[in-house]
Amino acid sequence: MQKSITSFFKPKCDVPEKQKQGKEKSKTEDTTIENKLPLSTPHATICKAESKEVKDVKTEDEENEPMPMQLPLKETGTAEPTRKTTIGLISTDSKFPDGADIYDPSSEMYHPLNDAYWKAKGVTPYLALARTFQVIEETKGRLKMIDTLSNFFCSVMLVSPVDLLPCVYLSINQLAPAYEGLELGVAETTLMKAICKATGRNLAHIKSQTHITGDLGIVAEQSRMSQRMMFQPAQLTVRGVYSKLKEIAGISGQSKITHIYDVFVACRLSEARFFIRSLLGKLRIGIAELSLLTALAIALVKRNRLSDCKTNKVCDIYKDEIANTTLLLKTTFCQCPNYDIIIPAILKYNIEDLHKHCPMHPGMPLKPMLAQPTKGVHEVLERFSGMHITCEWKYDGERAQIHLNDKGEISIFSRNSENNTEKYPDLIARSKNVLKTAVQSYILDSEIVAWDVERKQILPFQVLSTRKRKNVDIEEIKVQVCVYIFDLLYINGAALVTKPLSERRKLLLENFQEVEGEWRFATALDTNDMDEVQQFLEESIKGNCEGLMVKTLDTEATYEIAKRSRNWLKLKKDYLSNVGDSLDLVVIGGYKGKGRRTGAYGGFLLACYDTDNEEYQSICKIGTGFTDDDLKAHSEFLSKHVISGPKSYFRYDSSVEPDVWFEPVQVWEVKCADLSLSPVHRAAIGIVDSERGISLRFPRFIRIREDKSAENATDATQVAHMYQSQDQVKNNQKMSDPMDIENDFY
Repeated sequence: MQKSITSFFKPKCDVPEKQKQGKEKSKTEDTTIENKLPLSTPHATICKAESKEVKDVKTEDEENEPMPMQLPLKETGTAEPTRKTTIGLISTDSKFPDGADIYDPSSEMYHPLNDAYWKAKGVTPYLALARTFQVIEETKGRLKMIDTLSNFFCSVMLVSPVDLLPCVYLSINQLAPAYEGLELGVAETTLMKAICKATGRNLAHIKSQTHITGDLGIVAEQSRMSQRMMFQPAQLTVRGVYSKLKEIAGISGQSKITHIYDVFVACRLSEARFFIRSLLGKLRIGIAELSLLTALAIALVKRNRLSDCKTNKVCDIYKDEIANTTLLLKTTFCQCPNYDIIIPAILKYNIEDLHKHCPMHPGMPLKPMLAQPTKGVHEVLERFSGMHITCEWKYDGERAQIHLNDKGEISIFSRNSENNTEKYPDLIARSKNVLKTAVQSYILDSEIVAWDVERKQILPFQVLSTRKRKNVDIEEIKVQVCVYIFDLLYINGAALVTKPLSERRKLLLENFQEVEGEWRFATALDTNDMDEVQQFLEESIKGNCEGLMVKTLDTEATYEIAKRSRNWLKLKKDYLSNVGDSLDLVVIGGYKGKGRRTGAYGGFLLACYDTDNEEYQSICKIGTGFTDDDLKAHSEFLSKHVISGPKSYFRYDSSVEPDVWFEPVQVWEVKCADLSLSPVHRAAIGIVDSERGISLRFPRFIRIREDKSAENATDATQVAHMYQSQDQVKNNQKMSDPMDIENDFY
């Protein structure tokens, strides 16, 4: 009896010319699924590595490895049927009757209903999502990536809408809202053991391959594909994988391996790659929250305009509708960052009514309003001329959003929506002291600072950073804190973000009170006199603060969620005369050290974050401001986040390419002498100059910003604003166009 293998063969690697034997294979043969998966650039990477280092992927250990013995071999009389189809210009043979292995949501003629190969079953297969990720990973253009994801989302909305929620969470590698803190907590070694158990491979071999490729997901996929399979387990579904991941997050220890194994042995093609990456917390496809929300908005419009989808011009024809839908969706998400609420609502209600069904409420953190940096009092005068303004001391602490819900439960969230409630049990214990009236629920915006109880004064941020983050015993707390409240966003069931600051402040003072050393209102001064502003700035510095926050009181004075608004300006004490503010930049690469720095990274490539394009743009190389201990600590931390090559969303010039690339996981505060146009760096390119970006001159490291994620780094628009605010730039602009002088005068 003939034995049939229901396996997915390992792609053959290209070998050097001198090793080639026999006749050249035809183009048709080279594109068959047995030789190369369609749209699979990462496989090309591993093949190249294997040809140099491990030849046919066989190691001495692997030669003696036993075949995996999970299931008996399937015996049939015929091999799996194949069918020929076309992806773009690539002709390929499908190994699956339904065409699952060649599903391509990036197709120019994609139809959300007709091309959803799972429509007969009505349950979204995990392979469809994995194929979507695979295509996105290999796509360079941001707009094309979003459009591809929107095609898949639209198909899910039409065929299996109940699967949309798990699809959304898996696309951003989350299992629940970020503030719930649900994490998988799976170590790389645990995953390697699970792969070994499922494939019969040697642990040393898996480690070696991971070191070569820099991606355990690719290694897992290759190991799974080269494995001779027995009875094929049931196909994975999005719902099933999402549910299993939540189970894994809820258990601890070695019992995780069993659950991982159960899913991994059922993985087909790129499912293995993205399942393992999900467990690692690094999906590597470049889809961030804003891109996902845009893709959802486009998918909604495509669903409503299904008759036009055959032209693939929906985005062009209905661009205004898409822009409006995107704005409504993003605005709703800012006040209600919970897909468990938003996704059912967009499936059930009109987008115009979405905000009514997804209201803000305590226990769910808002994205905070942020301020624009400014260089001096003269800029405040230019921006707020004729307006009523207030100046508040800018405290050197940790931004905190404090919530009280109707059940009397207190929650404390960071500026990144991280749940810090466990970190401050002392604040919760004395939370009732701040209430002046019978308040049932509230959301306060505040700053938590370290407090010297004996001297009754603020301590530096470095002292606050020494507090434990988890398992804090209130009896063992050494660093005391005081909360400085500066805004009220919600009270007794009513949202206040659309109210002007003057009204929000009035309600704050009516319902809350100060308690010495525990709760204070931000020290404030309402004035339009710039001399008074300057004097108040000096007083804030003497009070151990960073400077001032200058805000409008009545005009344009709403709370702009998740925006860096010009209605709030920050005036810091330590600005440089020409730049204005420090920058918070992401570390994306490292340069090997020489001399005293041998064995560590001697320099680093930093980038700002372009919110519009969701990419990291290089802004400078930095090698100063570090002590030897700094370099050692940076090297130890960043060496754990090395990647095999630059991300598709890194924008840089080859002349500044580092020796090593890093995942964008850490933000540094950096100062510089000034900003200048650069032919090699890409920060804010296209904003100030069409061909040149902006770079920092004489950058120096200040500190690690542990309170900021990479996406909260200094934005490209901010970099452009800081460049244009420099005196020499403004003077040059005025000298180059005499008409500007007349316009400024009148």
